[in-house]
Amino acid sequence: MYQICFYICRLKNEGNRMSKQWKGLIYAGITALCWGFLAIGLKVASTFVSSVDIVWFRFGVAFIFLFGYFLIQSPSSLQILWKPPVKLIAAAVLLGVNYIGFMYGVVYTDPNVSQVLIQIGPVLLGAAGFFLFKEKINKWQALGFVIAAIGLFLFYAENLKEFIANPGLFNKGVWWILLAAIAWTAYAIFQKQLLPTIPAMKMNMFIFGLPMLFYAPFVDFSSLAVLSFWQWILLISLGLNTLIAYGTLALALQYADTNKVSVIITMNPIITMILMAGISYFEVSWMEGRILSFQAMLAALLVIGGGTMAVLLKSKRK
Repeated sequence: MYQICFYICRLKNEGNRMSKQWKGLIYAGITALCWGFLAIGLKVASTFVSSVDIVWFRFGVAFIFLFGYFLIQSPSSLQILWKPPVKLIAAAVLLGVNYIGFMYGVVYTDPNVSQVLIQIGPVLLGAAGFFLFKEKINKWQALGFVIAAIGLFLFYAENLKEFIANPGLFNKGVWWILLAAIAWTAYAIFQKQLLPTIPAMKMNMFIFGLPMLFYAPFVDFSSLAVLSFWQWILLISLGLNTLIAYGTLALALQYADTNKVSVIITMNPIITMILMAGISYFEVSWMEGRILSFQAMLAALLVIGGGTMAVLLKSKRK
């Protein structure tokens, strides 16, 4: 009887753990969906306002929403704004670097290229899950990360001809994206470490607020004052994208293993590629579309396929 009760309790605990894992993966999927649209929106916005203005506006919209919520629902939570832990300050600074790096990367390259190369960040985060957070790894997860790394290499190699045609501009964008990816990885590690002690949304309020203050002196507010109605809608939507994507990312890291979250969010380039192909097909006037070559598509699918393997395929257990 004791053994039966023990087995039932073990199954129940395992079921609760799995439900949390799937909840985390669903949140990660929402993050990937938001980021799939993000690069295109940033590219369009960069045609009428500067990169710094866009970054500041994204942080500002997200911060105002969270600040207003906590001001009404939980005023005591606002104490974190003037008594933050050191790791939270570091996370906020790193996310600020990530935003400006990715923004310049989108400007100097294009949404397709930036979305695939920025996946270096989630790949590094997955590695951190294994080595830093001691998450278990099996042969399928290892193979998935190897495949994703090969895809990233092939994608970069496929664009060598564009680097040769315009090396200064394109390489500048690639270096910005590389900086953004490394900064994002470090940010996510700090956030993962803080989640057991600080609620996700409370943490995000500070993470959005500090970069907003940092970039404010460099914003050209006169350019924002003359924007059209639809330009304002686009900027506000980019801010809401930040609020939703990083809110669900924090929850994903709270509920699921870091390596599983990382491979889910590597799938967002496929959304961007489909949208860019649609833009090219319909020949819209507000943005130049781009259909990737077969090799580039294959490279992107390797990135996404490798990530899928790391989540869905597991070693058999007795």
